[in-house]
Amino acid sequence: MSDAAQPTAADVRAAAEAVKAALDRHLEAVERRAGDSRAPAGAAERDASSAEQYAAELDSAVYAAFDALAAAGEHYDEMLYEVYDEVTPFEIPSSDGLPTYTGPEVPHALSVLIRRDYVISEPQRLQAQAERVTELDPEAAEDERVDSAAPGNSVHAALGVLFGEYEPDEIATRHKEFGLEEGDSTLWVTAADEPAEPGEWLSSPFDQADPQRVICRFDVSSVFDEDEEDLVLEARGEDEDEEEDEDEEGYEGEDEDDEEEPEDVDGPDGTGTAPTGRRGR
Repeated sequence: MSDAAQPTAADVRAAAEAVKAALDRHLEAVERRAGDSRAPAGAAERDASSAEQYAAELDSAVYAAFDALAAAGEHYDEMLYEVYDEVTPFEIPSSDGLPTYTGPEVPHALSVLIRRDYVISEPQRLQAQAERVTELDPEAAEDERVDSAAPGNSVHAALGVLFGEYEPDEIATRHKEFGLEEGDSTLWVTAADEPAEPGEWLSSPFDQADPQRVICRFDVSSVFDEDEEDLVLEARGEDEDEEEDEDEEGYEGEDEDDEEEPEDVDGPDGTGTAPTGRRGR
């Protein structure tokens, strides 16, 4: 980027003002939908389709205001970093890397797709936790046994017992207790045209993971932490280099002082030479 194209402090201020305006518009759209989501005044005589259309318009206004706020926030963050080397503490759902959204503008149904990866780091701990479950509720745990194997003798069976007993969210928050090490995870919110019929997709639940229907997604990975850690280490490295330079300058100054001839003092022999090992001050 050339010097002429570099953003200025005025650009940062303008981007901040745009965020403020976008915040106001988003709040107004949310309040308008919450306070008058049924229909406009005089719509009691209107048919149901008109009321639904009006509610859809309110929803669409909220979505548009959300997108505008996200764009304004991202632009402000970029300007702030370019000019001041600073960032904001906000994380805006992003669809970077996803194909263009082709779903309905106003979704009537949603599917939330979640994937969490784990490493079984302590199999013995995992099996011990599963055995505690079986001791507390033998009948319920029996339903989760795999091939009649006891959880204390089979990691496969222990996993069936634990995931049958605890909700996935609880396992995610307590994974260390179960001998699991957390890996990457992702959550996709996807749009659907109509709600699915009960049991319709259970035979192949993950075939409908269409990236072109993703409204927003949230990813968690150690990669992001490593990137942040690299930035911190980079900054620390620069600070250490500066301190070393300052120390070297200080040492050079001291060496110059050390090389100065000592002041003449009367030595024990009366010749005016300082005793060996002493420096004149």
